[in-house]
Amino acid sequence: MTAPELKKTIEEILPELIANDPTVRDFVLRTVSNYYAGKAETENKFDRVLARLDRAQEEQARKWDEQTRRWDEQARKWDEQTRKWDEQARQWHEQHQQNMAFLARLDRKQEEQARKWDEQHQQNMAAFDELKRHDRRYESTIGALGSRWGLYSEASFRNALKGILEDSFGVQVLNVTDFDETGEVFGRPDQVELDIIIKNGEVIVCEIKSSMSKTDMYGFDRKVTFYQKRHDRPVSRKLVISPMVDDRALPGAQALDIEVYSYADAVENL
Repeated sequence: MTAPELKKTIEEILPELIANDPTVRDFVLRTVSNYYAGKAETENKFDRVLARLDRAQEEQARKWDEQTRRWDEQARKWDEQTRKWDEQARQWHEQHQQNMAFLARLDRKQEEQARKWDEQHQQNMAAFDELKRHDRRYESTIGALGSRWGLYSEASFRNALKGILEDSFGVQVLNVTDFDETGEVFGRPDQVELDIIIKNGEVIVCEIKSSMSKTDMYGFDRKVTFYQKRHDRPVSRKLVISPMVDDRALPGAQALDIEVYSYADAVENL
């Protein structure tokens, strides 16, 4: 019998022999024990595998439960945060509405205030214009009164000086008025008026004014020069009598040899 035939025969009868003949079964088990684990060992290994699988499944289930719990907690936190954001957004919206309402009221108040300021400005300007008109009228009135007062004061002082000097000191006081045809004094033809004091043939010319400026001082000197030429009489002294003399006029008076008597001075040695 050939080897293939023998193999085939063994395959056909071996299962029945293993099942019915314990001797054959033991022989086969001993023969294959080095190649295959026994039932008990196999069942033990299988149990261990199942136990590991159970533990793995339990661990995995625990991890899933833990992860689920974490996800639930995170979801709760997200829900809580979302509610907070929604509440914050609602508050911001309310605040925005309040701010817009406040700005609208502020704009209305500013417009109203600007209107009132404009009305007040118009009233102030009208009052200011009226005040300026009154001020100009008062200035004109005061100026006229001042000018009239100055003329009256000059005339009063001139009359007093004339009365005192003529009655008490025996001198002659004249008010001389000439006409300057060539404009030598004022740059154009005009009337020239001077107060003249004559003492023992000596001529003293006075300029009696409520105020004297630098220009007035030089004008007085030209009037004296004009008088000397017109009347061919030398003038020994030139006097300015005024309560208000501009400080800038004093150097010119000194250079022109004009004696100045103001409110703090006295006329002496006449």
